[in-house]
Amino acid sequence: QVQLVESGGGLVQAGDSLSLSCAASGRTYRNFAMTWFRQAPGKEREFVAFIRVSSFTTSYADSVKGRFTISRVNARNTVNLQMNSLKPEDTAVYYCAAGHPDSELEHVGSAYPYWGQGTQVTVSS
Repeated sequence: QVQLVESGGGLVQAGDSLSLSCAASGRTYRNFAMTWFRQAPGKEREFVAFIRVSSFTTSYADSVKGRFTISRVNARNTVNLQMNSLKPEDTAVYYCAAGHPDSELEHVGSAYPYWGQGTQVTVSS
């Protein structure tokens, strides 16, 4: 079993930066993947960013590419999502997910068995 705890959400203005963290505990393995998704009110959950913690392989949604950076903080346990140049449309609950998805399923929420509780990010215009 894996437990995920997110932190770092808050209220910021458009153009500001914010950093989210996701700490994993329990049974994490080599080649574990940790991914951020988000869900805005009235919208479906969407993929944001992915990292495979052993290889540092990353991928991003087009909507955040160049503005967000996902990184591993320490060995297999914590990943950060640095969000720069935030826009009002980035407002959502951000969720950390973890698992071992196949490469073609890295952006698919149902491929991840472990989820955090979510952290609210609100960007005012």
